[in-house]
Amino acid sequence: MTNPLDGGPAPAAAAVVFSDALEQAEQYASILASRGIEWGLIGPREGDKLWERHLLNSVAVSPSIHDDALVVDVGSGAGLPGIPLALMRPDLRVTLLEPLERRAHFLTLAVDELGIGDRVRVVRERAEEHRQLYDVATCRAVAPVTKLLAWTTHLFSPGGRLVALKGESVDGELIKAANELKKRRLSARVHLARVHPDVEATRVLVVEGPRG
Repeated sequence: MTNPLDGGPAPAAAAVVFSDALEQAEQYASILASRGIEWGLIGPREGDKLWERHLLNSVAVSPSIHDDALVVDVGSGAGLPGIPLALMRPDLRVTLLEPLERRAHFLTLAVDELGIGDRVRVVRERAEEHRQLYDVATCRAVAPVTKLLAWTTHLFSPGGRLVALKGESVDGELIKAANELKKRRLSARVHLARVHPDVEATRVLVVEGPRG
C-alpha cells in the first residue's frame, strides 16, 4: 500500500527521465509530500500530483541548458526546478537561491538528505543582492516577466540566459515587457517542452543576453 506521505508511486515516465537518479527523485518526492506539505512549501492538495506537476514539470527546462552549466535557481522555494534538474543532470552545478530562512533551511536539509551537496548549494539571499554570475538562471512562475528581468539579468555571465517555467499568461507578459527587453538588449522566446510523451507539455520562456 502506498503511504500518502511518500510522494506516491513514480510514474513510468519518471524512470525514463531520471534514469539512474530515480531513487533520489523518489526520495525527494517523499520529502515534498511530508516535510514540504507540513512546512507549507507545497499545498496540502498537491501530494498526489507531485510527479507530473512538480518533478517532471521542472525538468522541462533541461534542453535549454547546455552541458556543465553554472545554474542559479532564483526563488527556489521547495527546490523547484533546481533540485529535480540537478538530479536529472549531474553535469550541472546548481545554486538554490532563496531569501526566506524557513525555505532555505528546508532546502539545506533536502540537499543533505539527497547526498547532492557536492554539486548543489543553498544560498539564503535576495536575488537583487546576489552578485555571482551564472550561465543560466532558472525559476518557476514566480513573477511576471518584467520582474524576472529585474531579478535575474545582473546574474548573467556573457551570453547567459534565463530559462523559466511559465503559464498561459506569458505571451501577454512579453508584450508588456517589450520595452524592457529592448532596453536591456535581450531576446525572448517561448516554446512548449515535453519531457516524455506521457507528460503534459509546459511553456518554457528563454531570455538571452548579448554575447561578449
